[in-house]
Amino acid sequence: MNARLFGHPATVAWLLLVIATGVGWALGHSVRANGSVAGSVAMVGVITTAFVKVWIVGFQFMELRDAPWWLRRGFDAWVLVVGSVLVVISLG
Repeated sequence: MNARLFGHPATVAWLLLVIATGVGWALGHSVRANGSVAGSVAMVGVITTAFVKVWIVGFQFMELRDAPWWLRRGFDAWVLVVGSVLVVISLG
């Protein structure tokens, strides 16, 4: 196998997405009791993992890494704001 393959940015992003999917899945299945502190922490973890994945897809596969600075920062702000709002809603 080509050693350079695992150094390619798309491959690294894909591996991170696979790992994040596993983390989100594990957190989602760890919720046992609704309303418990552990359930709330797991929910925040699932939402955070999902928005990390959104950022990776946007940055790597939608090629925002080569976009103008204002578009990259706008996307970063969108990910932070929407992710934070969903975390607050889930805790409320």
